[in-house]
Amino acid sequence: MSGKSLLLKVILLGDGGVGKSSLMNRYVTNKFDSQSFHTIGVEFLNRDLEVDGRFVTLQIWDTAGQERFKSLRTPFYRGADCCLLTFSVDDHQSFENLGCWKKEFIRYSDVKDPEHFPFVILGNKVDKVERQVTTEEAHAWCKENGDYPYFETSAKDDTNVDIAFEQAVKQVLAVEEQLEHSILGNTIDLHGNRKPSSSLCC
Repeated sequence: MSGKSLLLKVILLGDGGVGKSSLMNRYVTNKFDSQSFHTIGVEFLNRDLEVDGRFVTLQIWDTAGQERFKSLRTPFYRGADCCLLTFSVDDHQSFENLGCWKKEFIRYSDVKDPEHFPFVILGNKVDKVERQVTTEEAHAWCKENGDYPYFETSAKDDTNVDIAFEQAVKQVLAVEEQLEHSILGNTIDLHGNRKPSSSLCC
């Protein structure tokens, strides 16, 4: 394997105040600032890691959740390899809005195959005592909307933050691998009517 690092662009999406910036900062700098302000527009940080023997540079883009920043954030969706749809477990409205965020991302990101795009769902702020969204509710949403991986995180307590971002990388690598197999097996079909090839051996 060459030492060349694979650059992956990951977008954090969700309502304002669900803790997207805190998650990004906890993951990249291992710091938590309870006084952090709302993001204006878009900002990003990089982190290098190794997943399953692959060296990866994760470029994490944190976007403003407020509606008035929509025109600032949407151009940055293009070229994304994974999207972390984030809500706060103590805010049911942010959970209900996940579908809108997913639609917005698909619309502006120019993803060729939305059904197989790697989304990961994060229920943040599990350190809060008062929950409005149950784990079962979140799992049910993930299953209904595309069988997405779901993680309950806390940027404050550093719960599952590393695991969630690593899973995002694994999702991207898995999709990439499937694509390579499809091309190798010559079973690619641009209209999505692909029939599983009986043997995909190397």
